[in-house]
Amino acid sequence: MLSQTRSILVLSIATCMALLVIWVRLRSAKKPTSSFKLIMPSIAMSTGFIMFANPLMRVPWLYGLEAFIVGTILSYPLMVTSHMYTSGNSVYLKRSKGFILVMLVLLALRTALHGIIDQYLTVAQTSAIFFILAFGMLLPWRIAMYYEYRKITKEKSLSIRRKTAM
Repeated sequence: MLSQTRSILVLSIATCMALLVIWVRLRSAKKPTSSFKLIMPSIAMSTGFIMFANPLMRVPWLYGLEAFIVGTILSYPLMVTSHMYTSGNSVYLKRSKGFILVMLVLLALRTALHGIIDQYLTVAQTSAIFFILAFGMLLPWRIAMYYEYRKITKEKSLSIRRKTAM
């Protein structure tokens, strides 16, 4: 009974977090982005690695590496559904219905994996593994968006230079 209650609680929290991410992402599409806004979430999230100072959170290196690789693979759909465009002098993230679908599918996949991994690791270790997986998803996705942002801003500055040179 306790295990079932815990599973429902975990699923509820994960669903709320996923909906919050979708809501924040859709709201952020209304405001211009910057290189700071693209890179800062990765830097902020990296501070979570301090959890591994607690021995209860530690997992074997191979498990951590596997979680990071799975996260990196799962970041690909996020990269594919994230695009930018310019309006005036600003760069914006384009809203994508595909992004919402990808987030919901990733939530379902994480929930399924959580049930399997819980059988082999402690609750603390499972949390650590999913943190590494989430970081593995976030880092490549944000780096890809940063490079797209740099490409757009570089092209924009080149076109402005060409116009002023004429």
